Amino acid sequence: MARSKIRVPDLLARKAQGPKIVAVTAYDATFARLMDTAEVDILLVGDSLGMAIQGHSTTLPVTLEEIGYHSRAVARSEPSAHVVGDLPFLSYQISVADAVRSGGYLLKEGGCESVKLEGGESVAEQVRALVSAGIPVMGHLGLTPQSVHRLGGFRVQGREPGEADRMLRDARALEAAGAYAIVLESVPTELARTITEQLRIPTIGIGAGPHCDGQVLVCYDLLGLEDRLRPKFVKRYSELGQQVVSATRAFTTEVQNGRFPGPEHSYGTDGAVRPEMATLPEISSSRNPIPSTH
Repeated sequence: MARSKIRVPDLLARKAQGPKIVAVTAYDATFARLMDTAEVDILLVGDSLGMAIQGHSTTLPVTLEEIGYHSRAVARSEPSAHVVGDLPFLSYQISVADAVRSGGYLLKEGGCESVKLEGGESVAEQVRALVSAGIPVMGHLGLTPQSVHRLGGFRVQGREPGEADRMLRDARALEAAGAYAIVLESVPTELARTITEQLRIPTIGIGAGPHCDGQVLVCYDLLGLEDRLRPKFVKRYSELGQQVVSATRAFTTEVQNGRFPGPEHSYGTDGAVRPEMATLPEISSSRNPIPSTH
């Protein structure tokens, strides 16, 4: 029996009723279909695609149009999971109008059902305007990858008392502005627990401990397809990267040895007489001579 479509009110209700929310990133129709079959709740078209798909060292180069391209592919799989699209760097920070335009684009052209943005009090006005325009918003606090240079790298956030107090204020500001959920990334467990307990909206952790209302991982990480970075918070549920290498090596060997393709991978003529090869007329050197350049 097919699942019912998961919408914002369903996610909000999970705060009190459970079970915990499960979110994964997805960047194309194939992975979206497979993850949806596994009954995840959220498919996040994250700007993490800049690192996972495009090979960049940060998420900063990702454009709004690229998020739109990938979110359209995810949406075409018609998942029951809720589809969230990241608002990439400088698509919402400059002005409220930019934020609404960008969010509207991801819903109208990208097939997303809500958007995610980074920041707290500094983007509360944008969140309020997006929600007023009918665009659901998921917040993102803690390690915010679009601020990687200001933060000094991909580092745990909120360890200092001042940072912890500021993050709690940011979380309350996002909730007051109308956000329906907040991602907490690379945050000490007890701080994430405090924020979760003090909010009426769900928190979704990534490197934030077990007390959040849900968890999210990058699909390439949980499947073992990313072999360059191994953050402490990632649990690799498979090692598909090794399987990809092994399968491709086997293919290479069989092609080089003439074992592939075999008869079972080739087409016959179904008993028909083999057609004679047509004889092509010889091309005389006297025909259509190349004109002299002299």
